[in-house]
Amino acid sequence: MSGIDVGEELGARAAQARALSLLRIRSRALAVAILPAAVAVVLFAAGAQGHLAGPAWDTVRWTVLGVAVVVLLVTVLVAVSVARARPAMSPTVPVPEEGAPDLYRLVRDLADRLDVPAPSAIALTPDCDSWLEDRTHRALRRGTVAAAEAGDAAPVLVIGSPFLWWMRVAELRAVLAPVVAGTGPSAHPDIAAARRFVRGLDASIADAAAPGRGAVRGAPLAFAGWVSRLLLRACRDHAAEMERGVAAAASVRAQTVDHGLRIAAQEQVGLAYAGWDRLLTRVALPAWRMGRWPSRLDAGVVSALTELSRRDRLADGFALRLGERPACDLLEEPGVADEAASLLAARLFHGGPAESGPGWAPVDWQQYPDEVVDRKWRTEAARLHRVLDTLGVPRASAADPAVPTLARVMEHLSGSGGPGGPGEELAAGIGAAVAREEAATPGHGGPEHGGPGHGGPGSGAAEDPLDLWGPGPLPLFPLQPPRTGTELLADHVAAMVCCAAVDTAGAAPGLDWLDGPALLVGGERRVDLATPVLSLVEDGDPDPLLSWLAEVGVRSDKPVRLV
Repeated sequence: MSGIDVGEELGARAAQARALSLLRIRSRALAVAILPAAVAVVLFAAGAQGHLAGPAWDTVRWTVLGVAVVVLLVTVLVAVSVARARPAMSPTVPVPEEGAPDLYRLVRDLADRLDVPAPSAIALTPDCDSWLEDRTHRALRRGTVAAAEAGDAAPVLVIGSPFLWWMRVAELRAVLAPVVAGTGPSAHPDIAAARRFVRGLDASIADAAAPGRGAVRGAPLAFAGWVSRLLLRACRDHAAEMERGVAAAASVRAQTVDHGLRIAAQEQVGLAYAGWDRLLTRVALPAWRMGRWPSRLDAGVVSALTELSRRDRLADGFALRLGERPACDLLEEPGVADEAASLLAARLFHGGPAESGPGWAPVDWQQYPDEVVDRKWRTEAARLHRVLDTLGVPRASAADPAVPTLARVMEHLSGSGGPGGPGEELAAGIGAAVAREEAATPGHGGPEHGGPGHGGPGSGAAEDPLDLWGPGPLPLFPLQPPRTGTELLADHVAAMVCCAAVDTAGAAPGLDWLDGPALLVGGERRVDLATPVLSLVEDGDPDPLLSWLAEVGVRSDKPVRLV
């Protein structure tokens, strides 16, 4: 037996041993539940045979019988709660076979080479990860591609959508090898039963914690959740060790497939994660806050990573792979899949609505500078002047004192800067204004705006996170913590400067794939605005910004167009 076979066998045995431990916990819980009934049977049998006679024993018999009935009823309640509770399922974009026959063929060929069952279906997730997900629970079968056949017990293969656009076909196959290899241990009856038991407990706890339950229904669910929590606490270590054993066995088995290429492909996984994170936080988030969602995020990650390869010496050469066939070619309609994944990303990471509307529209990358960057700057500049009006700050002296100017902002902030000065007061006002506007904006994270999304390969239907993960608040994965008042003020002042540069110095809004909104002066991106703005906001010192304005040719006394 080779070293690979030995390693796989050890991992599988460890997983099976832990699975048996989990099933023993379930059996012990059941044994405790039926113990009073067993005692009652013994007592009544003894009485029927003339043993343990007398009024005292009769009282004991009926008391134990009453306890047994109550315990059995409670056991049935908990068992039904665990069986009926719907396990959590990751929000994904389903990929039907007719929408990606080449991708299904690749995965099945990979499963054949690994000698494991093929996944029952494929889905995309807007994240840099891939995993197997069991969707055989009857509550998850209705309306899902993943469980089109009720008897199909194979898990669903969930693939990170950025991988399809950045990775080449051979790299994707190498990355998916250890994931697909996990279908082997998943088919073992003990491991499958142990996983169902743990998922049922977890779902029961989540069901008990869901809001909106009445007292009549809430009390039994709360009790079932309490029992499930006790059992899950006892199972936690065994479940973790079982999954480690499964992962170890799958990893060892996958070493027989594309082992050398897997090492290089893992480098692409790290690079894709870095580029995806920058694209979401620097590029997509500003658009989402403006009520627009970039409809080609996965295509954008290629541009972002190509730019990263150009700037970062460690990533140099990665872009040369782009001449090979991209994995997204395995989809029949990659653009439609990208759009569905992009909308789902907006829901998960920002809390946007499930479908487009008047205040939630898609935006192409070509439109991004004008429809997101310029609008963002002018919206923030307008908010800045509204707060100044609220504070009673007079308009700067100009030919027309009614028009907004950059000079008004600079004169106010340079009056007496530092802690406790006008900068702090203005920052608090802007923070309050932003909070009020976000609270009044409908359709961003409220469950009343749920419903099935549209778009996706084949049928184009993205699975609704609210339907799958319950009525919890969105976003499920917020990208950034709340910004401080000083950060907001610096952003608004920089936006006002950019508006003035566009209106008076011939500058233009632009898009930087790694840093998001950018100011272009003479076709070149200016990256030196943050420092002089901070000097004005934090220290009340306008001189660095005045020098910057003079260099660019910006007139601070000229009116600026706002939205």
